[in-house]
Amino acid sequence: MKKIFIFIVLFFLFNLNVNALTIPSNNAILIDQDSGRVLYSKNANNASLIASTTKIMTAVLAIESGKLDEIVVINDSVSKSHGSGIYVSIDERITLRNLVYGLLLRSGNDAALAIEDFLGGHNKFVKKMNEKAKEIGMNNTVFNNASGLDDEEKGNYSTCYDMALLMKYANNLFDFREIDSTKKIIVETDMKTYSWTNKNKLLFTYKYATGGKTGYTKKAKRTLVTSATKKDVNLIAVTFNDPDDFDTHKKLYEYGFSNYKNYLIINKDKIKIKSDKYKGKLYVKNNYYYLMTNNERENINTNVVMYNKKDKKTKQVGYIEVFYKNQSIHKEYIYMK
Repeated sequence: MKKIFIFIVLFFLFNLNVNALTIPSNNAILIDQDSGRVLYSKNANNASLIASTTKIMTAVLAIESGKLDEIVVINDSVSKSHGSGIYVSIDERITLRNLVYGLLLRSGNDAALAIEDFLGGHNKFVKKMNEKAKEIGMNNTVFNNASGLDDEEKGNYSTCYDMALLMKYANNLFDFREIDSTKKIIVETDMKTYSWTNKNKLLFTYKYATGGKTGYTKKAKRTLVTSATKKDVNLIAVTFNDPDDFDTHKKLYEYGFSNYKNYLIINKDKIKIKSDKYKGKLYVKNNYYYLMTNNERENINTNVVMYNKKDKKTKQVGYIEVFYKNQSIHKEYIYMK
C-alpha cells in the first residue's frame, strides 16, 4: 500500500483551560458518548455493587428482543419482588414496552422479574445479560439478576467504566433513548391505569440531562448513571457511593461542557486527496469530529493510506486514519467517483 501524508486545516474558536475537579464519589467517570473518550476518572475500574443501574442492561435486552409491543401476562414470578415496584398484579396484561417504562422510570423490581420471565426465565436471561456485557466490552462486570437487588442472592458487580460503556451502547438504541428520557407517562392495562414519574431528578433539575438510571441498596449505597447533551457535545457520567450524586453529575457535566468541544478533524466538503494511481475524484462520506480541549489540538495527526487496487465490493480505494497522541482513534474510508 502507498501511504500519503496530508494536512487538514482545523479552525479553533476558543481557548479552553481544563481545571482541576474534585468530587465526593468513591468511584466516578465522565466520558464522551460519541468517541468513548474518558474525560474524568476516579477509581473507575474498581468493581462494586451497582444496584438498580442494572436495569439499563435489562432494558437493552428487552428492546433488542424485538418484542416490545407484545403482551406480557403477569404470572406469580413477580411475587418474589420487593423494594421499588410498579405493583402489577398476577394475570394483568401489559405490553413489554410499558414494562420497560416501569423498569426505567420507576425502577420496578417486579417489572424486571416479569421481563426476565417473559424472555426465557431467570437463568437464560442472566446468561444473556453476561453475554451482552462481554459483547459491549464490559470486562469487569458480572450479572446475577435482572433487578440489581443484592440482599437475598448474589448482587451484580461492575465498574464505572463498564457502566459508562453500557450507557453508551444503550443510547444508540432509539427505543431506549425515547423511554429513558420520558419525564412522565400514563399507562393503561386491562386492569389498571398507572401514572409514572421518572426517578431521575436530573431530568427535572438540569436542562441538559437526557436520561439515566438511579440505584440504591444498603450494600451498594447510591449509584447513578446519566447522560447529558449541550449543543453537539454528548456526555455520560457514572458515580458509585455518592450521597449527593445528582449534584455531582451536574458538576461533572459542567466540567465537561466548559472544557471540551468537538473539533472538526475531517471536513468532507473541503478535504482534497491526490493520488497518482487513482485519477478520478476521491472523496469521503462523513465529517469527523473529536472532543478535545484547545490545548490538545497539537496531539492530532492524520495519515492517508491508498490501496493497490479498488475494493470492488465496497468501492473503497483507501482510508484516512486519525491519531491522537499516536494512538489510532478513527478511520474514514476514501471512495472514488
